[in-house]
Amino acid sequence: MGEFNEKTTCGTVCLKYLLFTFNCCFWLAGLAVMAVGIWTLALKSDYISLLASGTYLATAYILVVAGVVVMVTGVLGCCATFKERRNLLRLYFILLLIIFLLEIIAGILAYIYYQQLNAELKDNLKDTMTKRYHQPGHEGVTSAVDKLQQEFHCCGSNNSQDWRDSEWIRSGQAGGRVVPDSCCKTVVPGCGQRDHASNIYKVEGGCITKLETFIQEHLRVIGAVGIGIACVFGMIFTCCLYKSLKLEHY
Repeated sequence: MGEFNEKTTCGTVCLKYLLFTFNCCFWLAGLAVMAVGIWTLALKSDYISLLASGTYLATAYILVVAGVVVMVTGVLGCCATFKERRNLLRLYFILLLIIFLLEIIAGILAYIYYQQLNAELKDNLKDTMTKRYHQPGHEGVTSAVDKLQQEFHCCGSNNSQDWRDSEWIRSGQAGGRVVPDSCCKTVVPGCGQRDHASNIYKVEGGCITKLETFIQEHLRVIGAVGIGIACVFGMIFTCCLYKSLKLEHY
């Protein structure tokens, strides 16, 4: 019996330190996931106003929530491991399961939206840019379009000719501009009056290609977050430790 207890104790100690190491990595992973979500919402939220669907925004919020839960779970896991409290281990296991489900949902949403993104941009981006740019009540869209064209060095949805259909340009309020000033390689007031290639950005595929590539890269990050897989290992370690502690108790 003494030999059995000694082996069990040795196994328990190994599992405890293995689980502690896992939780340290888990906490750091949670911090990284939350940071990606916050970065997406805080720095790139302007582009969300150019999208018809709220799926991209939803995946970013799920990342933030999952990251916070992961960090709390990591701390709880460390406490549960070293205090050897089975009730804390039960709670830890439940939180891991919640995180796993959140990551599954985020991954599914990212995959689905990844497939439909190109069609959505083709159907909606040109209308959004030409009908809402510099229109009352659409200041967010105006800011997003200007930022998009300057950051990605593009002009128009498909090309600079799209701006010929712009309500702002056709209304005469543009002050003689044929494209917005944000299309210019060097932005100065009124530079959009000349749409020559030496003055404005003319890239193949226009802003649709640039924005699609940008969002798809973020969706790949969201969909490929490996915390779901890590959760499975965490649950396995927790179950093993719980079983080991239960054997020692009896």
